[in-house]
Amino acid sequence: MEFIEAKQIISSYSRQNSWFGNNYNMNIYKGCSHGCIYCDSRSDCYRIENFDQVKVKRNAIEIINNQLKTLRKKGVIGTGSMSDPYNFVERELSLTRQALELVDKYGFGISIATKSSLIARDIDVLTNIASHSPVLALMTITTHDDQVSKIVEPNVCLSSQRFETLKFLSSHGIKTGILLMPVLPFITDSVSNIKKIVNIAKAAGVSYIYPAFGVTLRQNQRVHFYQKLYESFGEEVKQNYITTFGNSYVCRSPRENELLQAFKRECQNAKLLYQMEDIIRDYKKDYLNEQMKIF
Repeated sequence: MEFIEAKQIISSYSRQNSWFGNNYNMNIYKGCSHGCIYCDSRSDCYRIENFDQVKVKRNAIEIINNQLKTLRKKGVIGTGSMSDPYNFVERELSLTRQALELVDKYGFGISIATKSSLIARDIDVLTNIASHSPVLALMTITTHDDQVSKIVEPNVCLSSQRFETLKFLSSHGIKTGILLMPVLPFITDSVSNIKKIVNIAKAAGVSYIYPAFGVTLRQNQRVHFYQKLYESFGEEVKQNYITTFGNSYVCRSPRENELLQAFKRECQNAKLLYQMEDIIRDYKKDYLNEQMKIF
């Protein structure tokens, strides 16, 4: 574990970011220990050396406290965009939990993206925040199959455990969603996988699923991904990527249209929201209504 310097941790205010309506962004950690073979954050453009080593921003809680108490505009703070806020060192340091306590103290909302069941530890703080501001807990799930998730996301809890975590959070009144991304071409891009994820999500009390039927590849991440494909799925799958996508950044599943139509049907039958504007409107509706009354 390495400590790095930071002058600020919470970004400048955005009226409403297109990514789940976040008004601010917060990353306490840099790098990630999950080892997901498809992670775009490993790309050179983000300038994160030794991406698989988690780095901690020094004096993070003091910086967050100083920022929050001076922010003039309330809003929803998003976390988990570049590094999972519940990586393995969070069990020891509890920096994300302390940050959530400050989010609650100063009257902000929170939107969390994670793959870790550790988020359930903080249900008391999340419930407190939900009493005054929006709370959204998002978990990335790319496959319903635990054996496949072991391969593509080797250092994180299994898909089945993530579904159980979502069920736990939902049962405590927290709005929950699934980031169904990336759907990996030639690996997880089957209609049966999509249908099973939607149906299990419904049973777990999930409200939203937001998909991406493909994967992004660039720079060193493409090299890393292809090596992992070869090691885990063999030369044929690797060659399918090379032949189909070449050096394309966005690698959409050849079955994207079929998958999208099946996904929409399943979500509509399950009454799950899947379009970004609908998700934002739903989980922030009470908050927006209250702001309008104040205005």
